[in-house]
Amino acid sequence: MTAQQQRTFERRQIERGRRSLRLQHDTILTAARITGENALVGLAVGLLAGVVAALLASRVRPLDEMLTPLAAGMAAIPIVALTPIFNTMFASTSNTPRRLVVAIYVFFPIFVNTLRGLRQIDPVHAELMRSYAASPWTTTKVVRLPGALPFFFTGLKIASSGAVIAAIVSEYFGGLQKGLGPAITSAAAASAYPRAWAIVTAAIALGLVFYLAALLAERLAMPWHRESA
Repeated sequence: MTAQQQRTFERRQIERGRRSLRLQHDTILTAARITGENALVGLAVGLLAGVVAALLASRVRPLDEMLTPLAAGMAAIPIVALTPIFNTMFASTSNTPRRLVVAIYVFFPIFVNTLRGLRQIDPVHAELMRSYAASPWTTTKVVRLPGALPFFFTGLKIASSGAVIAAIVSEYFGGLQKGLGPAITSAAAASAYPRAWAIVTAAIALGLVFYLAALLAERLAMPWHRESA
């Protein structure tokens, strides 16, 4: 092989490597987007359900006695057991099972932390609201909800990165073969370990994005908390 042919061969190999890298880059980004969407939708559903359940439990004692053990029981259910059941309940082309798994995972930390915050009311503030003859809803809106924000965001920061983990784990057990979970499995099965580690890194980055978003929301919602820290 002449020098010219050698240079041509090397250029082709470099170009082939670049095309492969671009292809993997696009594949990883697409998988991360799908997993991120499932985690985000599940996080939103679990967050809404957890906050509403905490508000009801803080005001109605029978609901508190019913919801608290139920939330603890939901937290004890393994994700690997939920996903196959949900996959048989919905179409194989649906992302609903994975989003439900994320919502169930998220519900417990949001519910427990928000409920604790709603109960942490200063006796002086409670007495002041009673002296104004404020309604229970007014007391909740003016005193309980602002006081519960630090507890709520503690639960959100735990749930945000956990939502990504739940979404990835739920992708291993049937359903659509899209997302970071199947991509990791496929790369590992083909012994493409550099690609597998690249996808794992993408999963870590996605979890950090969710956590940083929760942290940013906390700072925007409670500027006074940042100033007093």
